Amino acid sequence: MERPAWAPRSIDISVPSVSRIYDYYLGGSHNFEVDREAARKAMEFMPGLPKVMQANRAFMQRAVRFAVDEGIDQFLDIGSGIPTFGNVHEVAQSARPGARVVYVDHDPVAVAHSQAVLAGNEDAGVVAADLRKPREILASAEVERLIDRNRPVALLLVAILHFVEDEDDPYGAVAELRDALAPGSLLILTHASYEGIPLPAERAAGTVDVYKDIRNPLIMRSREEIARFFEGYDMVEPGLVSMPHWRPRTAPEDEDPYAFSGFAGVGRTA
Repeated sequence: MERPAWAPRSIDISVPSVSRIYDYYLGGSHNFEVDREAARKAMEFMPGLPKVMQANRAFMQRAVRFAVDEGIDQFLDIGSGIPTFGNVHEVAQSARPGARVVYVDHDPVAVAHSQAVLAGNEDAGVVAADLRKPREILASAEVERLIDRNRPVALLLVAILHFVEDEDDPYGAVAELRDALAPGSLLILTHASYEGIPLPAERAAGTVDVYKDIRNPLIMRSREEIARFFEGYDMVEPGLVSMPHWRPRTAPEDEDPYAFSGFAGVGRTA
């Protein structure tokens, strides 16, 4: 298998990666055949997966604009993946020049590509770290350099928590991050769920099995379980809803049925 110039030497390009599969769904070019194969396998069960990713992306962009309108100019995006067009720093910095953004991911391709995209952008940085170790993220040089923890921060956990198993204590990690941020900070979150998928759960489970096979279990949580991540936050209107229903700019009824898979919400600390 030919190793492209952008692929770090250290990575095994015969093993699929969640962030590269996501990149493929969004029409990106930073993925390998092994990622495309896993993506196509997952789409045999849920053909609308690219629509789900696009809905995630569109929600993230609306939520970042909302945060800027609320006066927030610092963003911590954990599980940020491979930057494609319209990423957090582009949305935030075009709405508010000088807005600061730190991307965090544990995938070496995502980190290397983010570094390349951000070269020369003094107000954005990338950290190689894992959501399950919040302390390492908060103590990183880039977070120290770019994020003033005495002022509100928008914390993005978009399409990441469903890759953290209960035994790894995702609720504890989210609470630790919440407690480290100033009052008035926002949590911007999306999460996969069987609720809202326009398919029987048994069929959607085929997709979950594909992720299990590539050793990246996809944890489908209920609306109630997802709402628990917002403990200590006041929900911003309209609350925890399907992605197209969160402050839409176009009529939700025009959306693809798959866009309504899972939940999205924004919370604010008191």
